[in-house]
Amino acid sequence: MKDLNSIWRIALGLLALLFAVTITSAEDMAKEKKPSKAALEKYDANKDGVLDEAEQATQKADIAAKAKATKEANLAKYDANKDGKLDEAEKAVKKADDDAAKAAMKAEKEAKKAAKEPERK
Repeated sequence: MKDLNSIWRIALGLLALLFAVTITSAEDMAKEKKPSKAALEKYDANKDGVLDEAEQATQKADIAAKAKATKEANLAKYDANKDGKLDEAEKAVKKADDDAAKAAMKAEKEAKKAAKEPERK
């Protein structure tokens, strides 16, 4: 009988622990992500260190406008058949351009790093 009571106590303790962890996780998920310093500098109009609803709306509007401009620029550059969307071939061309630009940036970064190496010696 003592063994059964011990098992029940352990089971209830584990259940309580699981419940506490679940509640903590839910609270963490509910917490709002703090804006970056750059976002605060740009959007915190009243300089209180927090983005209120109006400031968040301005930030979201800017993000949406940038996304729209990027999409329009990509369509203008890569939409060869002018159907308003990128098909697989057009996406492949865009990816090749993106990969080439990424490789060029990496090469430039490595060249700068290599140029600094002799200075350190």
